[in-house]
Amino acid sequence: MNEKKKYPIRAVVQLTGLSAFTIRAWERRYKTVEPLRTETNRRMYTEEDIEKLKLLNGATRNGHNIGSIAALSVGELRELITVRNFNSARSTDNGKIELPDSADGYTELCLNAIKKLDQRGLENILSKASVNLSQPQLLENLLLPLLDKIGSCWQDGSIRVVNEHMASSVIRTFLANQKDSFRAEENAPRLIIATPTGQLHEFGALIASAIAAFEGWNAVYLGPNLPAIDIISAAEQLNARGVVLSISYEIDDQYLRRDLEKLEMITGNIPLIVGGRGVKLYGKSLENTGARFIDDWKLFRSALTQLVKQPVL
Repeated sequence: MNEKKKYPIRAVVQLTGLSAFTIRAWERRYKTVEPLRTETNRRMYTEEDIEKLKLLNGATRNGHNIGSIAALSVGELRELITVRNFNSARSTDNGKIELPDSADGYTELCLNAIKKLDQRGLENILSKASVNLSQPQLLENLLLPLLDKIGSCWQDGSIRVVNEHMASSVIRTFLANQKDSFRAEENAPRLIIATPTGQLHEFGALIASAIAAFEGWNAVYLGPNLPAIDIISAAEQLNARGVVLSISYEIDDQYLRRDLEKLEMITGNIPLIVGGRGVKLYGKSLENTGARFIDDWKLFRSALTQLVKQPVL
């Protein structure tokens, strides 16, 4: 009989969508799987281990607490997700389970629910998507295009302000739940995330928070429209390993320029990552902060990986 194939943790990360930090934390804290060890003490995982981790990933993104489901078998986890999918589909499709096969399909379903002011339907569609899509697909291929379409529809009059407000409320809660479903260990590195003065659009920061939590960070989201001095104070008080700012408005704000210059106070102490559509307008104000400018989410994930490897000063 052929020996079962085994996979190193790097391959498991790619196959499950979980970070290596999260996989190790779940093993140590919840005994989710028990990988084999090589003579050099490297973890090696079976296909059964990988399947269980994928199912746990889907279930936690759907709102289940890892501590309450870690001991479930693969069969029990499949049943848990199947029941949730059925209930969600039944509430929006009159009992017919017709799941899209792409993020684009979910985006269109969400947009239709928004146009109908169907809050429950939108919540259920996002819930289904969180199980059936990987986290990068969910955030980058579904939610970001959806937010762009909501803005376009509002501008061309195909939806009203009330539709936009309903959708924003649902999406904000959904993103907060995504972040909370990946609770970091107490000793996980802290990351401060916020939007600076005058920046009221918070979805970029919320998505950054969800990604950071997924990657194993203790992501502390402070909210929108915060003065630089408060962000600095929070970073110092919490001994943060990094600060992330989202600047979405493409408007040259002189008051924001002056406020951003104060962030120079954290230079050399706490690394600063800045992203968003409006960030290119403020490069001069941030030039003395040593900030790293990010213009896509793949680069953001890469920046987080590099940040956690930096020595603590």
